[in-house]
Amino acid sequence: MKKHMAFFTSICLMMLALAGCGSAKEDAADASSAVVESAVSAVSEEASDADEPEQKEEPVQKTELIVFAAASMQETLTELGDSYMNENPDITVVYNFDSSGTLKTQIQEGADCDIFISAGQKQMNQLDISADPQVNTEGLDFVLEDTRFNILENKVALAVPEGNPAGINSYEDMKSGLESNSVMLAMGNSDVPVGQYTQKILAYYGLSEESLAQAGCLTYGSNVKEVTTQVSEGTVDCGIIYATDAFSAGLTVVDTATEEMCGQVSYPAAVLKVSKNPEKAKAFLEYLNSEKADAVFEAVGFTPIAE
Repeated sequence: MKKHMAFFTSICLMMLALAGCGSAKEDAADASSAVVESAVSAVSEEASDADEPEQKEEPVQKTELIVFAAASMQETLTELGDSYMNENPDITVVYNFDSSGTLKTQIQEGADCDIFISAGQKQMNQLDISADPQVNTEGLDFVLEDTRFNILENKVALAVPEGNPAGINSYEDMKSGLESNSVMLAMGNSDVPVGQYTQKILAYYGLSEESLAQAGCLTYGSNVKEVTTQVSEGTVDCGIIYATDAFSAGLTVVDTATEEMCGQVSYPAAVLKVSKNPEKAKAFLEYLNSEKADAVFEAVGFTPIAE
């Protein structure tokens, strides 16, 4: 702008000089006038352009999906969520990882949640009006119809600290050690699926949880991650956790429970009726049930369930 004004001023001064030379130079004055008009026009156009505001891109409107999921899925779901958000920039996936029992209680008490993935059927059944009334004793109705399915299967594993100082190589070894009160076992609380599976294993071997607790042979964790930490830190001789958690923590698995010992360890998933974005929640669950997601789950020891 300043550059054009300087040019305009120079032209005007030249015009005054030409006018002083008389009518003999009228043709030159006419030519100069044309140049001045051109300069004025250029300056006006630049000023007009400068006044126009810059066009800004509209920000992408993001939809937030809140996923409540069992603690044993933390590593895999975090990876898959990042991948999904890269492919769908309009979606933000927010996780709440904890024991399935704690998550069920939070949902029941009104927490915002679009998707629930439990590590056990019991916690999902307690929220599903179509489940057995003996399980859903409060008649809760949170599960959106036709969205529930079993997404994964896991294994209940007996894991030991580095070096296996107690020399435990099987569930039978664990049983013998507990019977002689020479082994310390870490297990989940009774409201945690991994704790409930452990209770079934103890019952399978004819062991009394109450007697073992009184003898000081048991320690507890509020979720599977806490049990895993106790094994990793070597504060116990062994722990019953999921095979996937043992894999993620780099722990040695010396045995896995059979279905006869504790039943099938399947993970149900569903969109909830309280979801603010049910269609987008369904789309994310479909992604978690895809071949791409299966590969991520399988890499840490999950078994995808085809339904």
